[in-house]
Amino acid sequence: MSAAAPARPLCLTCHLATVGILAAVVASFAYLDLPLTALFDADAVRGMGRFLTGFFPPDLGGAFLRKVGWAALETLAISALGTLLAVLAGVALAIGAAGRLGSVACLATRFLLNFLRSVPELVWATLMVLAAGLGPFAGVLALALHTTGVLGRLFAEALENAPPAPEAGLREAGAGAVPAFLYGTLPLVSAQWIAYGLYRWEMNIRMAAILGFVGAGGLGTMLYYELSLFHEAQACTVIVAMLLLSALVDGASAWLRADRPPRRL
Repeated sequence: MSAAAPARPLCLTCHLATVGILAAVVASFAYLDLPLTALFDADAVRGMGRFLTGFFPPDLGGAFLRKVGWAALETLAISALGTLLAVLAGVALAIGAAGRLGSVACLATRFLLNFLRSVPELVWATLMVLAAGLGPFAGVLALALHTTGVLGRLFAEALENAPPAPEAGLREAGAGAVPAFLYGTLPLVSAQWIAYGLYRWEMNIRMAAILGFVGAGGLGTMLYYELSLFHEAQACTVIVAMLLLSALVDGASAWLRADRPPRRL
């Protein structure tokens, strides 16, 4: 018979961490005074039932569906333009953030990227609405500013992790700094950059719909208007359009990012 496996020592740190997390959760409920039990009494259940049934059936009238379709196109355009601007700015800033332009430029660009992504999209949208006025332009700027901070950091990390040998070999062969980067390093990180850009576009589709609540245009503005007038059926149609648009872009992005075997000639 084989010897019994030795008993694992008691993980005191794990138990203390679990107790601390549970204590923090209980203290949070007590501090916020959340009336969770009131959500499950009979009056609350009946009220939620009446509220939800008011959203069905959705408004499928032709005139309203056309308005929803134009708002969905506006949301799609806001997200696409915001992501495109962020990709261009992110590439420019990533070169400095990766340390390719010196230590001073590296610190400055990293600080700028940290600042851009630390401000949420809704805050950027509020500021851009005050600066540029209501409409889709404010939404484009808000998405571009926040997404630049995110993509710039991701692009810079991809550059830092790229193998230096191809670019170094081109430099030793007499190529300049720019051609060596374009032909030695860029092909190694381009696929990863595209994947990052497509993933952020998926996220910006959803965020563009939410930015409308602060007047940045698109489906969000339409949803806020319908909810403010208690038009539940119309609001349900807009919500369904948001879900369909997100699913469509998610599927298209997954298809574009899927690995495909090369075609045979």
